[in-house]
Amino acid sequence: MDFDLIYQTYFKDVFLYLRGISNSESVAEEITQETFAKALKALDRFDGKKDIKAWLFTIAKNTYFTYCKRQIIYVENETVDNIAAPQFDYTLSVEDEETAFRVHQFLHNMKEPYKEVFSLRVFGELSFEKIAFLFNKSPGWARVVFYRAKVQIKEYMEVLDSEQNIL
Repeated sequence: MDFDLIYQTYFKDVFLYLRGISNSESVAEEITQETFAKALKALDRFDGKKDIKAWLFTIAKNTYFTYCKRQIIYVENETVDNIAAPQFDYTLSVEDEETAFRVHQFLHNMKEPYKEVFSLRVFGELSFEKIAFLFNKSPGWARVVFYRAKVQIKEYMEVLDSEQNIL
């Protein structure tokens, strides 16, 4: 396999996925580079039976989680909650900064696996089949979890809208 071609083809996808779950462009850049370094070392073990994008996303996710664990150890004043807040500005158009912040808060507090499935689908642009592969579940499971995450976000946005209309 030509690693340069893999890097050129999937760098942006991996970077956008990591930026979505890390809420930090610099962290996403760092982890993306680390992801591809690990992929290069493990490329001879990749059998080609699975989708390479899903394989790279798995490496990226695990590398990011390792990064978060290191941050807990080395940074006293910062929590995983601050490190792992996903961005949401790609999927919703919000009218003001306060509303955007509330949506970010909601996503930040969304329970797993809803948050990760939503991020993989929206930010990572993965198919339900690839998401299911990452979780070792069925594509139907991935669809249901994604749908439920969207319903939670929609209901939250409706509450926000009704609160703003009252004021």
